[in-house]
Amino acid sequence: MDKIRRSFSTKLYFDCLFALIAVAITTVPLKLIGRDTLGEAVIALVYLVPVGWITARWGQIPGFCAAVAAALTFDFFFIPPFNTFTVGNLEGWLVLAIFLAVAIIVVGRIQLGLSKAQMSEREAIFMYELSNALAGMRSREAVAHALAGYLQQMLQAAKIEVFIQPDRQSAPIIAGAPSGSAEDGKPDRVLPILAAPGLVGEIRLWRGHGWLPPEDSRLLRNFVTQAAQAFERARLVETEPRVSASV
Repeated sequence: MDKIRRSFSTKLYFDCLFALIAVAITTVPLKLIGRDTLGEAVIALVYLVPVGWITARWGQIPGFCAAVAAALTFDFFFIPPFNTFTVGNLEGWLVLAIFLAVAIIVVGRIQLGLSKAQMSEREAIFMYELSNALAGMRSREAVAHALAGYLQQMLQAAKIEVFIQPDRQSAPIIAGAPSGSAEDGKPDRVLPILAAPGLVGEIRLWRGHGWLPPEDSRLLRNFVTQAAQAFERARLVETEPRVSASV
């Protein structure tokens, strides 16, 4: 664990160092062209380029480092009095404050977009793997255990319980994950499973110390749809021998 933390700290250190280098490289042509030629507004927009690139490339913390470094460099070289961190008038304070606010918003929006893209990718991979795993299962009990295990693995929930009532004459199927877990109290999410006969069961989720998506989220809707389809396929497979015997 300590080795992982040291590795993460080292990576973060170099990412922030690269952010400072990117801001410094951006400053060189701006100094050569000059403030009088470009104007403060254009210079501020140019400094947003390395801030956005660093955030997209290395993440939110290096992006904030780049934003602060760009604001300080902008103040030092291009806001009078020059070559100091002193701001001489109200206009300079406003320009600096607006630039820093916009830079922070840019960092936040880029990070939010990246997080959503990564989440969508993980969800797509998970649903693909789940679909492949359920495709070959020929009993509803096997489907229930697979669903509980896959969902607990993805959400890192305290407990997942899949309850299936095949019919009135059969005993219910109950599968839980992780095995041996005992979670008291009302579940945080209850997802009904609707198949061809109607309501065949439900999925119960206990959050624990983790996070659970809303009940109407696309991920949980897709998961319930996959579950219903898998149970219907398994039901048809289980009823085939009885149909053949009656014939």
